[in-house]
Amino acid sequence: MFLIDRIVTDLASLIETVHGMFDEASLVYGHGTDNAWDEAVALTLQVSGFADDENELERTVPDDVRAQVLALAKRRVDERLPLAYLTGRCQFAGLEFLVEPGVVVPRSPIAGLLLEALRPWMKRPPLRVLDLCSGSGCLGILAAYVFEEAEVVLAELNPQAAALAEKNVALHGLTGRVSVCQGDLFERVGGRFDLILSNPPYVDGPDMASLPDEYRAEPELGLAAGADGLDVVRRILRDCGDYLNQNGLLVCEVGASAPALLRAYPALPFVWPHLPAGGDGVFLLEAGALGSHTARLR
Repeated sequence: MFLIDRIVTDLASLIETVHGMFDEASLVYGHGTDNAWDEAVALTLQVSGFADDENELERTVPDDVRAQVLALAKRRVDERLPLAYLTGRCQFAGLEFLVEPGVVVPRSPIAGLLLEALRPWMKRPPLRVLDLCSGSGCLGILAAYVFEEAEVVLAELNPQAAALAEKNVALHGLTGRVSVCQGDLFERVGGRFDLILSNPPYVDGPDMASLPDEYRAEPELGLAAGADGLDVVRRILRDCGDYLNQNGLLVCEVGASAPALLRAYPALPFVWPHLPAGGDGVFLLEAGALGSHTARLR
């Protein structure tokens, strides 16, 4: 076990200490960071409130803050929980979101496409946006920032996640333009949209069985999607044509279930864009393509 064998007083030494704890524990990352150093920096800065600035490194950390950081670091090691569950918040696409156990931690690579306003596929700024399977509401809220004139609807099955999304909408001062709809996919959604975003459950059976502890800490409802990972995506493809405007666009994440999707829908003209922040498994479909190819599934 990592031992703290020197006096920790300033920010730099505290980060180094936490990094040592994380590195020795061989933790699994992927909930906002991808390595022990970045995770240590994220935890220390979030709790201390210090700026991410080299000039802060020699700043003295108060005793109570240092104790809180080390206690959370120990929990991260012992309980293998995502960092966001320990701090109650996370950074996603430069925005802060409230997070809690029972709701999937924001991390979708769709964010990178949104930050580029979905160019060149989105010909004009959307006036209505739907974030389907919205979880904490992160994608829909980000879309509201990018498309400043858009009305945004967040649709989420999990009542806990829907309640958290409401808090995040209020946190960002978007209550007048972003609404939350608790229900199963399109169940309580009205009207048509220019843009539908979705990061639905898409983890297949074999991958669910092999998830590391950090991912098992997240709700199965937000991850598991049957033997091939397409249980929810099939329903989205079947019905979303009824909710997209004529020139609308569907943007959906399927992750490692992309090969299964291609086998299941060989005729659909999926577009697989380069993701600015890395990753893969996000497809785009235009409304016209959806209507012509999925009618037979109804």
